[in-house]
Amino acid sequence: MGAVNIQIIEGNPHLRSLLGWHLQQAGHQVHQSADLHQAREVFLSRQPNLVILDSELPDGDGVEFCRWLRQQQVLVLMLSARATESDIVEGLRAGADDYLKKPFGMQEFLARVEALTRRSRVAAPSAHLDYGDLKIDLVHRRVRFKDELIELTPQEFSLLYVLAQAGGNPLSRPELLQRAWPDAIDNPRTVDTHILSLRKKVEIDPRQPDLIQTVRNVGYRLNLEVLNAPTPTQNGNGHRKTAARMALGDRRV
Repeated sequence: MGAVNIQIIEGNPHLRSLLGWHLQQAGHQVHQSADLHQAREVFLSRQPNLVILDSELPDGDGVEFCRWLRQQQVLVLMLSARATESDIVEGLRAGADDYLKKPFGMQEFLARVEALTRRSRVAAPSAHLDYGDLKIDLVHRRVRFKDELIELTPQEFSLLYVLAQAGGNPLSRPELLQRAWPDAIDNPRTVDTHILSLRKKVEIDPRQPDLIQTVRNVGYRLNLEVLNAPTPTQNGNGHRKTAARMALGDRRV
């Protein structure tokens, strides 16, 4: 089977190491996490295609974390010592694509991973997102805007990626905190601070943003329309304006 980027989230260090070794022997790229605190950070930085998730972790509920993973559109194989029908149904409804009861045989585990990775190869998203002037490289976590490489921090990259995934729809501050931050944070001003930092790097005029727009009483959205507009021009006073801004008469959301 072809190589797949896999994250293992398992509290038992011996089982985690054993699973990782077998997956590496099968040619996969493997990242290991011992708890939920590590798991979010590793997921956002590595962007795996498949997550192998223990339902019970030292610092939280794996089933609840699976609900967060479902929003990230990644395949999930849940491992669990819980074997009742209601436990299995809960895991599958939380977003798991498959459910494997502990203890299990290694051959069965690898067969289930192979079945899921076949699905991953068929439906895997592109490693590059192209929005016209904005290009996001998910593998190397790089961003180009108007053919220029933009230096972003890991958190700025994650925030921009989540906004891009929304397809132009506005996201509230709590939604952005949940999807883009590796740790649980309940301070909405954290989002505002990072949006301001992003605007300084990608906007022509950060004080009058065209690309990352504020949606009143909601949050923020990525203006995909402006990304396909012609390149900025010079007006009679020497100030740069995008064609989209001219067409809109400088109206703001």
